Amino acid sequence: MQLQFAEITNLLNEHQLLVKSVIPDAVTPQVSAIAYDSRKSSANSLFFCKGAFKPEYLTAARQKGASAYMAEQEFTEGAGLAAFVVTDIQKAMALISAAFYGFPQNDLFIIAYTGTKGKTTSSYFTHNILKTATNNQTALFSTIDRIVGPRPEQEFKSHLTTPESLDLFHDMRTAVDSGMTHLVMEVSSQAYKKNRVYGLHFDVGVFLNITPDHIGPTEHPNFADYLHCKLQLLVNSRICVLNAETDHLNEIYRAAQATSQPEDIYLFAKQDFQPNQALPTIDFRYQSEEADLTASQFKLYARTDKARALAANGQYELSLPGNFNESNAVAAAITASLAGATTPAIATGLATAYVPGRMESLQTADHGTIYADYAHNYASMKALLSFLEGQQPDAKVIVVVGSPGNKGVSRRAGFGKVLTEYADVAFLTADDPGFEDPLKIAQEIDAHIDHSKVKVTIEVDRKKAIAAAIAASTTNDIVVLAGKGDDAFQKVNGVDTPYPTDMVVAKEIVRGLQA
Repeated sequence: MQLQFAEITNLLNEHQLLVKSVIPDAVTPQVSAIAYDSRKSSANSLFFCKGAFKPEYLTAARQKGASAYMAEQEFTEGAGLAAFVVTDIQKAMALISAAFYGFPQNDLFIIAYTGTKGKTTSSYFTHNILKTATNNQTALFSTIDRIVGPRPEQEFKSHLTTPESLDLFHDMRTAVDSGMTHLVMEVSSQAYKKNRVYGLHFDVGVFLNITPDHIGPTEHPNFADYLHCKLQLLVNSRICVLNAETDHLNEIYRAAQATSQPEDIYLFAKQDFQPNQALPTIDFRYQSEEADLTASQFKLYARTDKARALAANGQYELSLPGNFNESNAVAAAITASLAGATTPAIATGLATAYVPGRMESLQTADHGTIYADYAHNYASMKALLSFLEGQQPDAKVIVVVGSPGNKGVSRRAGFGKVLTEYADVAFLTADDPGFEDPLKIAQEIDAHIDHSKVKVTIEVDRKKAIAAAIAASTTNDIVVLAGKGDDAFQKVNGVDTPYPTDMVVAKEIVRGLQA
């Protein structure tokens, strides 16, 4: 692949990003590679100076063969290289990456999900439906996994919910070249905050819900900023699908109206839900038929002509427990039908969908039932614990939970609140502490717990916390290992430290107790 300097300057000028360009006569006016990590630079490459940039990174990229760089200022370390000085390096990198990889988004039908909770589950449901509908020609970019092609080696673990723009367009190109025709992806608020998806438009954008989250020094300064970033997905989507039960629905609907016609906006809600706001008729209603600790069934009804024109109407079964997953399944059914899936394909996809790290369970002889789930904020934890309490109202609920360092600071108070509402015993521990002290994080959560209602133990070693929680449980108890799901790493001081996953740890502990 190659990109001419003239194409670069034209794109930057079109978006009013170019401050100046310096092109030495000795430099070939094109690049054959792009990188933002100096270790990945190569001969005749363009290097993006972004993020926590240090000038020595540019020196390293030059030594690797870089012939050009792009930055928000000139660097002496780049003397003799072609230089593109821009007003916003993140926006510029997104535009140039899309162009370098040949605008792969134009060859994909893209469904994008945003919301405080449910993005991953909804994405997996949709992907599984479309795998059936497209003969395995659907890619997936999720918090957990990236699937860029049909072969086993084309599935790998994700590091970010929405990756850096260069990686995003690289993987889209791989997907297209591997025969993928559809893509299901999660779009985080940080993706818009950091302009990782700048210039990208979606065929279908889904807004699941919104509650305060990701508010802190390194993320969103306040809820208004968080909501604003979430809304950008709808502004950049051709068709919008909205959960009518979400908070701030009026603002969300107005954002969808900004760029989509009314006939391209679909609303869904439970059968008995009545919105307070004056809104158009809800297009889809769903009714929970049955939900237990192994599966759930629900019916989805089309209520408007445009809804009846789709193939989403029907009765469906989920192998994933919890009626709180039915809303995610409804979103998946609607979006997949918009992508051309038939009712049988939707039914098959939902019935066989598996989401790593979601409601994984282990039934024990003497220590009740152990659940590992990715629930990682107040809203998702409340949905999980309230469901489990409803299924086993007399059970003692024991929860192991921590909160990430350097992000999502607002979650800590939320964990304290939800533990007070639903837990009997809590073990506060480490969960990707980053550069923070996990003990300090646990103490912050603890400060929001009512100790007259919850017995609290702080044990920052996660394996020891899980062992203590299981040892403290009896035959009819519920033990919830929350936050990490299927994550096989702990992020500590900038290093991904291998971790066996919560369920693997739990199984080892149970085997030891039985022995």
